[in-house]
Amino acid sequence: MSPIDPAVLALIDELRSEVAELRRENEALRRENAELKARVAELEAKLAKYEGKPPPTDPSTPSGMTAPFRKKNAKGKRKKPGRKKGHAGSHRAALEPNRHEHHPLTHCPDCGTDLGDKPKKTRTRVIEDIPPKPAEPEVTAHGIDGGWCPKCKKFVEAPVDAALPRSTLGLRVVLLAAWMHFALGTSANAVVKYLARVHGFKVSCGGLTQAWRRLAEALEPMHAAIWEEIRSAGVLYADETGWRVDGRTCWLWCFATKSAVFYVIDRTRGSPVVRRILGECFSGVLVTDFYAAYGFLCAAAKQKCLAHLLRELEKVDGRNADEEWRGFSAKTKRFVKDALRLGAERAKYDDAAYDRRWRRLHDRLTELWRGDYADKDCKRLARRLEKYCDELLVFLERDNVDATNNHGERSIRTAVLMRKNYGGNRSEAGAGTQAVLMSIFRTLEMRGEDPLYFLERALRASLSRDEPLTLPARDADVIAA
Repeated sequence: MSPIDPAVLALIDELRSEVAELRRENEALRRENAELKARVAELEAKLAKYEGKPPPTDPSTPSGMTAPFRKKNAKGKRKKPGRKKGHAGSHRAALEPNRHEHHPLTHCPDCGTDLGDKPKKTRTRVIEDIPPKPAEPEVTAHGIDGGWCPKCKKFVEAPVDAALPRSTLGLRVVLLAAWMHFALGTSANAVVKYLARVHGFKVSCGGLTQAWRRLAEALEPMHAAIWEEIRSAGVLYADETGWRVDGRTCWLWCFATKSAVFYVIDRTRGSPVVRRILGECFSGVLVTDFYAAYGFLCAAAKQKCLAHLLRELEKVDGRNADEEWRGFSAKTKRFVKDALRLGAERAKYDDAAYDRRWRRLHDRLTELWRGDYADKDCKRLARRLEKYCDELLVFLERDNVDATNNHGERSIRTAVLMRKNYGGNRSEAGAGTQAVLMSIFRTLEMRGEDPLYFLERALRASLSRDEPLTLPARDADVIAA
């Protein structure tokens, strides 16, 4: 074989160096293009602000943190109110009238013509309303007999079930005020105004606060029972949000099942709170977001919220236009959506076909985090997928486990609305009362109970007959879950 001409070798080396230079220039142009796109998006947002149009927002930003005038209008056609054509209508059942009024007609209401004594056609219209004046408070003087018990060797008195011990406020008014404050999110000042104007009941905010504290102490056995149900739950959803106690930043934790909610207000947002509530090892499936505090807890299984993963991908899409990221983001989105679709269509497949599909999803997940990436966002998300690779598809392997933490976020939404209404608590004792009563009211509502009626009946039985305070039974399908 004849040797290659040195001139040809020199030309090849020169071409290689030019190709390498062109590649470097191409990479620099790509980076510059991504920076320019980000700058254009920033300028468009500023321009939209000056023009009065809503600028694009971060997909992970809560709706309540975005000003109303910056929110985009809803796209598409709205669903028409009411039931579909041909379906029976739905309305509130009318109450039985307890008083009657008759409206005679002697003259035309339009022109004033005398209609004479001819028979008139009468129809009935039922109107429901509230009394025109505030009701008078029910004030009862209780005569309580007392005497010496030779067996107990102490002075005893007849039990009174109309109020808590050492309280002048009756059970009904205390429960109504507590329900308005801790379940509906009404501020204490607004509760005081409501009681005075509607029920003619004058009480101060301080008086209500003391009554609520006594109520929380009396209902502590129910709160402890909710705690035990949370610790032994088969599937548990957890979330946390900011809270204020005496002006200091604290955290409100929410641990929810489909039949109970347990709230905790603590000064820290660390893993010790999770271990204190659930113990060192949780025997069920814990569904959370990607917050690291939940990672220190030992559990039978964990499911990370796939909605949070999708929101993170959308967030990075808005600032990273690199080609490698675009490909990684598209593959990850397809993987998540295919997993959600398989979970929703589980009944369509037999066991063998379903097993093949979710195993293929595991293989696709492994391919995603094992890839060799140069982009920093790809590397960061790949590390996250690798870290939580065993906690992303648990909902496909276990029954009654959701792929998202939507239930936990909905359970904590009640507390978020209260925080907007009255900010938080003024003392540590108030924070403890808040956690106890919020947990009990929310749990009773989830079980289909009327909190006011149920708690009044339970407290009266406890005060008069010393019966234990217990929670209502859960539904059979919830217990099975």
